[in-house]
Amino acid sequence: MLSGKGFKQVYNVSGGIQAWQSKTAVGDQGLGLDLFAGMESAEDILKVAYSLEQGLQDFYLSMEKRAKNSRVRSLFSKLSEIEVKHQLSILAAYENLVPGKISQVEFEVMVTATAMEGGMTTDQYLDLFRPDLNSEKEVISLAMSIEAQALDLYQRAGAGMTQEASRKIIHGIANEEKAHLASLGKLMDEL
Repeated sequence: MLSGKGFKQVYNVSGGIQAWQSKTAVGDQGLGLDLFAGMESAEDILKVAYSLEQGLQDFYLSMEKRAKNSRVRSLFSKLSEIEVKHQLSILAAYENLVPGKISQVEFEVMVTATAMEGGMTTDQYLDLFRPDLNSEKEVISLAMSIEAQALDLYQRAGAGMTQEASRKIIHGIANEEKAHLASLGKLMDEL
């Protein structure tokens, strides 16, 4: 199943999920789907996705201020910049759908950040994972957990959509989350 979704390396764990000793996706199957409730148009989906990216960028910026280790602060800054790039990608997708030019400021007025990627709030992520904010590995692990939650949320939301254009948009965003996970994996390997 995973290899069919584009994952290049898939490991089979002896004993299945019951034997898995590491973190897994959290929450019930409905976690975060309320953010997309009534949002069937591709334009609305892009607004929600942008707000989730914006929420994660804000999270990274707030964590950068809390971290005492300069390398970790730099890492949070880099993670924040990645989210800005993803926001711009979402804005570009929106501009391709809607006639006329819209500024980033005008677009941001239309979106509201109620949660971060994955559908949880900052406090929920921190309470759940309790990362050491002075450890680069734990920060990357947290970022990977958030991106995995986001990938899961976008895939679940896309599965329930009836409009093909909307499903295509949300699957495209999910694919970008896969790319984020791969980049974070490479960054972890460098440590």
